[in-house]
Amino acid sequence: MPLIKPKILDSLQAGTQSIPFDDPDIINFLSPGEHPKYVSASKALHNSDIFSIVMQLSGDLATIKLKANMPRAQGIIDNPSVTSNTHAFWQSMFTQLLLAGECFAYRWRNVNGVDLRWEYLRPSQVSPFLLEDGSGLIYDVSFDEPQIGVIQAIPQVDMIHMRLMSKNGGMTGMSPLSALANELEIKKSSDNLTLSALAQSVISPGVLKIKNGGLLNLKTKIARSQQFMRQIKSSDSGPIVLDDLEDYTPLQIQSNVAALLNQVNWTSTQIAKVYGVPDSFLNGSGDQQSSSEMARDDYTIALNRYLQSILSELNNKLSADISADVRAATDPLGDSFATTLANISKSGGLANNQFSWLLQNAGYLPEDMPAAKQQPIQQVVVGGTSKGGDDDDETSDD
Repeated sequence: MPLIKPKILDSLQAGTQSIPFDDPDIINFLSPGEHPKYVSASKALHNSDIFSIVMQLSGDLATIKLKANMPRAQGIIDNPSVTSNTHAFWQSMFTQLLLAGECFAYRWRNVNGVDLRWEYLRPSQVSPFLLEDGSGLIYDVSFDEPQIGVIQAIPQVDMIHMRLMSKNGGMTGMSPLSALANELEIKKSSDNLTLSALAQSVISPGVLKIKNGGLLNLKTKIARSQQFMRQIKSSDSGPIVLDDLEDYTPLQIQSNVAALLNQVNWTSTQIAKVYGVPDSFLNGSGDQQSSSEMARDDYTIALNRYLQSILSELNNKLSADISADVRAATDPLGDSFATTLANISKSGGLANNQFSWLLQNAGYLPEDMPAAKQQPIQQVVVGGTSKGGDDDDETSDD
């Protein structure tokens, strides 16, 4: 989204309908004759790989527990919206962040500056502008509510504006989809080529030859073909009976057509690379030598990259120290956390009561779990026989 310095009335002030600059028709109109490099978010979600990876990343980011050191900041983080639940609101924000490279929310606050609720905004509703002296940003926002309409020159302190990678010093974000323009065009062309090849390969189920029948006219050939197909359907998957004057050869899909079907994995790997996650998360083969633990570690690192952009914006706007607990997303059952603690406890780094307290605090063990009872220890005294004495229990031989 471009940053400009408004010196004249924009379309919102003039009372006309605003056209967002992320509209693909506007982008193509401004660069006629060039190969389109813009990828619409709505069209990108029709790609199963992009939909899968965005759904996984946004869902896991929304599952991460954000903890603030101030009660007011924690309250708005836990309940940001009045029209949606907490998880759905944050997943919508992070989905837009992953698709457009930035996401917006307006902070509805009282006269004392306390956040009452946040309203999710589509990028097409927001127009950012750079102040004349370059000291900050202001936003023109077109709200969906008719009674609110358009609010102009909103200071940046009243906007939640999360960004990913930027080309203008962090003022706006850059969409990851821009790096997938060529891949998606290749994917589209590959799909069309594959469908065309499949259609050509299965246009006829086989060849029926009439031997010693002379030259048959077109009408006779068509009639015999239709009669043969009716015979196939009437046989109920049974064998086809032919006489000595006919020879039927079924067609098979060629190997090069079958190879086209395997090319779809290439774009899956490219999409996973752009979003920085292992391609095994897109049901790909991945690295055969890497274990599931290594793949989970790589995925956790990818989550942390996006998480730092989120925490930086929240810390700045809420003036709080916000931390994140990623275990809820990367280790939902807590087995990996318990295994790590067990290894530390075995090496003497944790006492038994500390080990139990950490597991209970993480929710892995119930808080009302009864204390372990000490089992009575039987003391066994092993005594030696005295010199020169006889063993009373020793039996004598007859």
